Amino acid sequence: MPSFFSNKKLIVLLTSLIVLIALISYSLKEGTRATWIEQFVQDVVGGFQYVVNVPARYAAGFFQNVNDIENAYKENKRLKENLANYASVEQENRDLTSQNKELKAQLDLKNDPSLSDYTKYSATLIGRSYDQWNQLLTLDKGKVNGIKNGMPVITSGKRLIGRISKVGNFTSKVSLISNDQNVNQISAMIHPKNGGAIFGMIEGYDQNKGTLLFGKIPIKAKVKKGQEVTTSGLSGKYSQGLVIGTVTSVSTDQYGLTKTAQVKPAADLDHLNYVLVIDKKTQVSFDGGKGN
Repeated sequence: MPSFFSNKKLIVLLTSLIVLIALISYSLKEGTRATWIEQFVQDVVGGFQYVVNVPARYAAGFFQNVNDIENAYKENKRLKENLANYASVEQENRDLTSQNKELKAQLDLKNDPSLSDYTKYSATLIGRSYDQWNQLLTLDKGKVNGIKNGMPVITSGKRLIGRISKVGNFTSKVSLISNDQNVNQISAMIHPKNGGAIFGMIEGYDQNKGTLLFGKIPIKAKVKKGQEVTTSGLSGKYSQGLVIGTVTSVSTDQYGLTKTAQVKPAADLDHLNYVLVIDKKTQVSFDGGKGN
């Protein structure tokens, strides 16, 4: 017996075993309530997990945000490209619609019964001079197509825009009615509703107002705003009945002898694409000759 208790290692082992059994018994007795040792271990482990987990979650969130930003940038770029394509398609559709409308008006003009006495040449605008002293258009038709100097040029509705001033083999120049070189070259008239006709001359163009100057109107003539002005055919340079424009205002000259009217051109001279060059057909006389 004394030798047994003298063995210190064995005593320590038995004591530790007793303490362990006691702790286990206490834990089973307490049920779900943690011991102070368990609480200590849990707190240490939890703290370590927190220290490791928080930076990890922050890093993961950061890279996720970077990825979201990159995806948003790509999506925004794609949407901008689609929007640009949509705008381009929409503009192209407007251009095609406008072109189709102009071509239809051109076809209707060629089939206009009131122009049956004219030879008609369809032409496309291929060039333009915008300076106010030399307002000229270049058409894609010339001598080989039958175009000659002096031929009137119109758009839909028989609206006069000018006349052929120079002809090449394959192209021709059109001098607009707004060209100052056309002064005193267009004989014009107004047809009032009450009958009769009022004659005068297109004498120039007011660049500031964008109106033609219709002068030499008799002082007693009753010219009113809104009346339509057409070619009279008296000068021989333009056939009768081509629409020049609409009266916007009327004034009397400083001597009280004649009246002058401001006339807004019927054709939009700034936006022209397709035109019609017309020529009065020659009439064959009874003796077999040709007359005008």
